[in-house]
Amino acid sequence: QVQLVESGGGSVQAGGTLRLSCAASGYSPTMAWFRQAPGKEREGVATIYTPDHTTDYADSVKGRFTVSQDNAKNTLYLQMNSLKPEDTAMYYCASKDGWESLRPDEYKFWGQGTQVTVSS
Repeated sequence: QVQLVESGGGSVQAGGTLRLSCAASGYSPTMAWFRQAPGKEREGVATIYTPDHTTDYADSVKGRFTVSQDNAKNTLYLQMNSLKPEDTAMYYCASKDGWESLRPDEYKFWGQGTQVTVSS
């Protein structure tokens, strides 16, 4: 069982930045960030495969968001730049075995989420 705790959410104006953190209680080869806005399905934002640091991003965030991790601290990060109102959502950290993926149905462990609100 891996416990995940997100932090770093908040309210910012469009164009601003936020850095999300996810502290994990144990190791998982693949970790990811997802988000879910009210009335919408949960979508993959960014994922990283720890053994070779392979990453993948949703098209909507490429060039603006960067996923990284500190293996010594078992912590996953999401640096979010040039934020847009459409980035407003609850952001979740998740982890699983196997290769990187942006499909939420493949993930076994989930955090409780942290809210990100971007105003225009």
